[in-house]
Amino acid sequence: MPVIKDVLLQLLFALMPFVAYNIYYRKLTVNYSRNFIIVICSLCMLLSMTFASSVQSGLIFDVRYVIMFFGMLFGGFLTGAILLMEFLIYRLYIGGSGMIDAIIILIFTFPLSVLLSFMYHRTKHKFWIVFIAGISFSILPLTILYITKPDYIINNFVFNILAMPVHNSLGIWLLVTLFNKSVSDKELYLRYIQNEKAEAVNHVAASLAHEVRNPLTTVLGFLQLIKSGTFPQEKTERFLEISMEEIRRTEQILSEYLSISKPHLPFQQRIELSAQIKSVVELMISYANMSNVTLSADYPQLPIYILGSPAELKQLLVNFIKNAIEASKDVDRGTVHVTIYEEAEQVSIEIKDNGIGMTPEQLSRLGSIYYSTKMSGTGLGLTFSYQAIRAMNGSVSVRSSPRSGTVFLITLPHANINP
Repeated sequence: MPVIKDVLLQLLFALMPFVAYNIYYRKLTVNYSRNFIIVICSLCMLLSMTFASSVQSGLIFDVRYVIMFFGMLFGGFLTGAILLMEFLIYRLYIGGSGMIDAIIILIFTFPLSVLLSFMYHRTKHKFWIVFIAGISFSILPLTILYITKPDYIINNFVFNILAMPVHNSLGIWLLVTLFNKSVSDKELYLRYIQNEKAEAVNHVAASLAHEVRNPLTTVLGFLQLIKSGTFPQEKTERFLEISMEEIRRTEQILSEYLSISKPHLPFQQRIELSAQIKSVVELMISYANMSNVTLSADYPQLPIYILGSPAELKQLLVNFIKNAIEASKDVDRGTVHVTIYEEAEQVSIEIKDNGIGMTPEQLSRLGSIYYSTKMSGTGLGLTFSYQAIRAMNGSVSVRSSPRSGTVFLITLPHANINP
């Protein structure tokens, strides 16, 4: 049983790079770096050697060859050289009767790791390179130990036959296979994001040209009329007013386009949510009054904190509340109500209106680029809002039906920070 426990512990150390990669890079839009490989391999090697298997004082067995080969494979020769130096320093520190044997074994296994790593990146038969590495790193140390310490190999035959092949053969196969699969999946995901972004930009560019051309054509027409000088001053001023409105609309379209084009970075600024929503409600109250809509909000007694960008949070709240007001202005006694719900690990913001509502088809397309339920809308406001919420690790759900109003529920992670 102690042997099995030691073997399983070493396998756990061997799989740590795979586990760490999936935890650290799970939500990042980049793939692994050499620095990550160096750090995680160094940690795994030190842990593996510290809690190594041993049946005789001075002789330890761990997954150092697995980690070194893996580091060379995914981090390059520099990573392998750093791991080699770390191993030599730590092994000299540990000491024991097996120290010289460990250095002799490394003299053979390190060049073999370099060779196999070189071959791995230049062949289609990668499975066989991994297989050869596992077998080689199992047989080579046992062969050298049999030459230098034959009695040890014979007296601990079962341990050496079980522990070494499992440590190295199974460890290398599992780690390289699983890590490769994760990296391939990540690359596929990143390519998908790039293609989706390129397609979205192309779509937006075509739609943007159409949206901008309309107000510019209007402005050009009125300027030509003004240039003719055949209209009275009152008419000319009206033409100028319309032209300025169209220019402002063009500016708004361009601003919304830029807002969805810029990258959303993982912000880490603490925001007091109640104060932010109160500020937005006060900002939008005059717009609601102009639209004959009652805007109200409920605030919790205690402060609630989230992590994000204050500017982007304010903008997305303005977008949602503005849409709710516009959806309610054509109904009798239109109302928009904002409520904050706090749970253990998340905060929910509910924006509820009694407006015209949406059909299932409209709901399914909500948040898509250049889709809007309003005749004069561009759809970019909600697209930006959805992107900003995702950047803060949040989500949006919508409930609506025609002539029954709409409920937007924005869910964001709780900051769990005391003021």
